[in-house]
Amino acid sequence: MTDIDPTTYDQQLQEKVAGLQARFQDLALPNLETYSSTPVNYRMRAEFKIWQQEGRADYAMYRQGEHRQAYIIEAFPAGSTTIEALMPPLLKQINQCDILRQRLFSVEFLTTLSGEAVITLLYHRPLDNIWEERAKELASQMKTDIIGRSRKQKVVIGRDYVIEKLQIAGRTYTYQQKETGFTQPNAQVNEKMLDWARRHSTDFGGDLLELYCGNGNFTAVLAQNFNRVLATEIAKISVNSARYNFDANKIENIEIVRLSSEEVTQALNEIRPFRRLHHIDLKSYEFSTVFVDPPRAGLDDDTIELLRRFDNIIYISCNPETLHENLLALDNSHCIEHFAVFDQFPYTHHLEAGAVLKKRTTSKAN
Repeated sequence: MTDIDPTTYDQQLQEKVAGLQARFQDLALPNLETYSSTPVNYRMRAEFKIWQQEGRADYAMYRQGEHRQAYIIEAFPAGSTTIEALMPPLLKQINQCDILRQRLFSVEFLTTLSGEAVITLLYHRPLDNIWEERAKELASQMKTDIIGRSRKQKVVIGRDYVIEKLQIAGRTYTYQQKETGFTQPNAQVNEKMLDWARRHSTDFGGDLLELYCGNGNFTAVLAQNFNRVLATEIAKISVNSARYNFDANKIENIEIVRLSSEEVTQALNEIRPFRRLHHIDLKSYEFSTVFVDPPRAGLDDDTIELLRRFDNIIYISCNPETLHENLLALDNSHCIEHFAVFDQFPYTHHLEAGAVLKKRTTSKAN
């Protein structure tokens, strides 16, 4: 659980940025670009435990590092205005209907800037026809889509996704965001990240290789700066959403394949063939740039070696610690041209960062 006080927002961001600069002091960083968040209503998705006591359900969360004591949530100012508006009436409806309340243990919200929402109710019991009828009534009353989940069961009332619309450099980008797929939690900061990556790659030319493309969040925006894009992602749900998003945005110069970063390295090194690449001529690509947005663990050694081949590297990181390690590993072959921080998670220690690297004309001496 995060304590939110808008009057302290600027100070907490300054402290996080100072900590990051101290961590990266052994690297030659350019001027740091800092992109702030709105101090409230910044989270487009949220998950709450449901605390059941004496026949009543309440929203609850745990404080970081505490896993036994749940805290009842009366308000959630971090949530989008849509989440804030939905929370009280949803809880009221749940508490007025035993069918909806019994064995409910968690509620998840997925919302958009335009006010779309999917609410997921998670249960420790099977969901029957009676539950589905009550859930349909709930969806009608709440004017949202509802999903019920229990073990090996998923019941969808309406849709299991929302359609987000982001504004980047005067253009509207449309994204399908699935209920279980990864999406950037802070939509307004995401817009700033996308525009930052777009601006700093306008003159790169050639072709782009993207690893960990997810639902095509960055891919759709960056494609305009390159002749062709080869995007890779291992999660099937994200690949399907990415294809939907490229079609929705009428982008035709992107190919997406289900490969991990390790498999991409093997394919480019011609170590082994992949059936999933049978329709793609890898040798026809003239890659100038690689884009990576890896999980918190960062990049493995083989992927680091793969990145050394490219003239340009765009690296978005949700973990400054592993970003620092990876940039140190790349320091002898690439220099950092641009560096930015994006405050996706205000009032927490988390800080998103981005780096644009250029290949050195001569390798840096160790």
